Amino acid sequence: MARKTFISYKYSEAREIRDRIISSLGDDATYYRGERATSPDLTDFTTSTIKNNLKNKIYDTSVLILVISPHMNQSKWISWEVEYALKDQKRGNKYSHSNGIIGVVKNDYFGDSTWFTGRDCLSQNVYLPDIVTRNRINRLNTYSESRYHLNDTTWINQNSYIPIVTENTFLRNPKQYIEDAFERSQRLYEYDICKISNKDRLQRSII
Repeated sequence: MARKTFISYKYSEAREIRDRIISSLGDDATYYRGERATSPDLTDFTTSTIKNNLKNKIYDTSVLILVISPHMNQSKWISWEVEYALKDQKRGNKYSHSNGIIGVVKNDYFGDSTWFTGRDCLSQNVYLPDIVTRNRINRLNTYSESRYHLNDTTWINQNSYIPIVTENTFLRNPKQYIEDAFERSQRLYEYDICKISNKDRLQRSII
């Protein structure tokens, strides 16, 4: 079953992968609710207007695709979008629960993702918003084992609410990764979910 999706990404360095992801969805792209190449430019709008626009888009989705790029932490919107996607929302009689989230590592100029995947989990965290790092290796009862698996991508993903895969891997089977993310959102009780990061909020106020 197709899921409504939103892509969170840093525009200046990841809009091309946004387009590749949308293209890879095929017919399911009709369920995509985020920005496209043809979307109006909101750069000069007020923060309040931009937030309301993003809220309306994210609220109607069940899966957020998070693009991991080298300078994503310089964006004041990505951590906010993840935080909003994880909230339980109510509008009228309609409820929107926490989105499933899948991280996708952007390829570099040479079509390679080792700039991120070549590091262990703790080193990778340097690139990620705090709210993302807090939702990795957060499956209940896995903490004591984590120090043995910092280089084991499969184990980390199996025990994370926000698993991370390479762009090439995701594009080979996007529908499966989206469905897996949705299924995790139906089992929140299995994870120690972080929905708010004060560290990210402080960072956003500085940028």
